[in-house]
Amino acid sequence: MTPQGAVADWAGSLLGWDESGAAVQPDAPPAVILVCEHASNRVVDPWMNAGADLLASHAASDPGALGLALALGPHLARACAAVELIHAPLSRLIYDLNRSPDRPDACPTQSEIHHIALNEGLSTTERLERLERLYLPFHGLVRARIARALALGRRPVILTIHSFAPIWHGVPRKVEFGVIHDDLPALAEQIVLQAGGLGLVTELNAPYSAADHVTHTLRLHALPYGLDNAMLELRNDLIATPELQEALAARLATVLAHAIDRVTEVECPAL
Repeated sequence: MTPQGAVADWAGSLLGWDESGAAVQPDAPPAVILVCEHASNRVVDPWMNAGADLLASHAASDPGALGLALALGPHLARACAAVELIHAPLSRLIYDLNRSPDRPDACPTQSEIHHIALNEGLSTTERLERLERLYLPFHGLVRARIARALALGRRPVILTIHSFAPIWHGVPRKVEFGVIHDDLPALAEQIVLQAGGLGLVTELNAPYSAADHVTHTLRLHALPYGLDNAMLELRNDLIATPELQEALAARLATVLAHAIDRVTEVECPAL
């Protein structure tokens, strides 16, 4: 049975910062909306069949991504005015919010070396239940916040925040910061151009690209309105602690603000 009140909670959390960088109840139309689909490794009844090792792995969440987003929000708000963050409340093990509902990996049975028993033998009815209880409320919230901003006269930049594992199937990854785009590449390309001062190995469309079906949130929410957007991927060992997250967020915010100021309708007056 669904715990009372759980459906509302599973829409995700909404946070905001004003132009001073202070945390506020989101009210002013945001210049930037951050989305963190893989923020949590939390599992709840009836989806509790996941051991500690699996929950600690990249299969369950994007380690460090939520911490980076929380650190990035106030820095970016000080540069570009109001910022909102929407982040998921439950683990991607149950339902991957950054996958199209027709994708088998929305509820994968295997992620790299990790077997995901709670997704074994899912019926169509079970997949639909998860979609209705997790995917639809979350994307409904994202859609509502974008529509609200548009109605208030603001065309927000959409940035999704992710992390990736340093080693994948036994092969070390050299890239440290990946910027991924779908059909609107201008912002992603400009972020890469501005990223020289980060001191990170930065690549466009790495370690994934839109061909890997990882830009679902951007396709669903940014592209239909022609909103500038990008998917940001940080290697998770570089954002493993709050101190690392804060230090990188401060540097990354400057890169993002310069890119946003150059290629979007959003002005970043603090630059």
